[in-house]
Amino acid sequence: MLFNYKALENSGKKVEGAIEAVSLDVAIGSLQKRGLIISEIEPSEKESWFSHFSILNRVSNKDVVMLSRQMATLFEAQVSALKIFTLLSSETENITLRKSLDEIVGDLQSGSPISKALGRHPNIFSEFYVNMVRSGEETGKLDETFNYLAEHLDRNYEVVSKVKNALIYPAFVITVFIAVMVLMFTFIIPKISSIIVDSGQAVPIYTQIIFSLSNFFIDYGLFLLAVLVIAAFFLVRYARTPAGGAAFARFKLEVPILGSLYNKLYLSIIADTMSTMISSGIPMLKAIEVTSTVVDNEIYKGVLAKTFADVKGGRSLSQALSDHKEIPSILVQMIRVGEETGESGKIFRTMARFYQRDVINMVDTIVSLIEPVMIVLLGLGVGILLASVLIPIYDIANSAGL
Repeated sequence: MLFNYKALENSGKKVEGAIEAVSLDVAIGSLQKRGLIISEIEPSEKESWFSHFSILNRVSNKDVVMLSRQMATLFEAQVSALKIFTLLSSETENITLRKSLDEIVGDLQSGSPISKALGRHPNIFSEFYVNMVRSGEETGKLDETFNYLAEHLDRNYEVVSKVKNALIYPAFVITVFIAVMVLMFTFIIPKISSIIVDSGQAVPIYTQIIFSLSNFFIDYGLFLLAVLVIAAFFLVRYARTPAGGAAFARFKLEVPILGSLYNKLYLSIIADTMSTMISSGIPMLKAIEVTSTVVDNEIYKGVLAKTFADVKGGRSLSQALSDHKEIPSILVQMIRVGEETGESGKIFRTMARFYQRDVINMVDTIVSLIEPVMIVLLGLGVGILLASVLIPIYDIANSAGL
């Protein structure tokens, strides 16, 4: 990163110039070593004020995958760690990631290990990531470690994003449908209802229900909106408590169809994480402990925490997992085979691929069914609404001889 500066020499002479450094602190330190008294220093390219708030500056899983692949390539080329992070910092466009990389460079310059420097940024590098890097440092295989990490994160990103994308479409359609219905009930139905009521014709019961709903939205719409906002606020607060988090986690796993999808998703993440860590030489106990921090569900976190305690107490992993109904018997049996043959890493990798394929196939099936089902349901809703309004208007037209 380039910094422009103004400074004074010991003789009192004013000097101006530019200096390349990974961070402001490093630039100031370099200038002071030259015997300069700094009066002004700033980046040569100022960041726009809104760049700090841009969603583009969030460090995504894809950013970390790309970063890991670049680090693996550079370590394979025998480039030093300090040079690698300095280079990556200067090349990345994401402001948040660049600042973190600058701090990591500063830590490396002060003699900190790579894993410790990465561990100071848990919002970007998870505990799993840091432990994998620490294992790579101990074995001297950082290039392989970063390749493992990139492949693992890439697989998880693909599976998780596929599940999220499958849920976005129905959520969007339902939201639009509700918005259209609210507009119909608050603006269009009231005008039509006044025409039908003033005509003196008998209003069918189903039309009266539609008119009553319209009057309710007009009279109590704002009150209903306020109740929903307050309920959502307290629901979010409850979800952040331990009891609430566990309740929502259990609910996700028990919802028909989606519950099965989430179960397989979490099992694929657990199996893939365990496979990656065991294959990298990380002890079983440490792998279980770190995996519990990776899986994003309180129920499975609890399962892994109890499993960790049982394995630490002397039980085998397969025995400890067999006590939990959330873990399928086929997975327990396969883990037992891995323990007997000494191939636990390969067994977990096989099961991870099995559940990942299962998740992808299930998502494809759900997506293919969602569209026709939603078209039928939305068509029924719109058809009932239109029929309730148009039939009385048709009767009025007939009675008037039109």
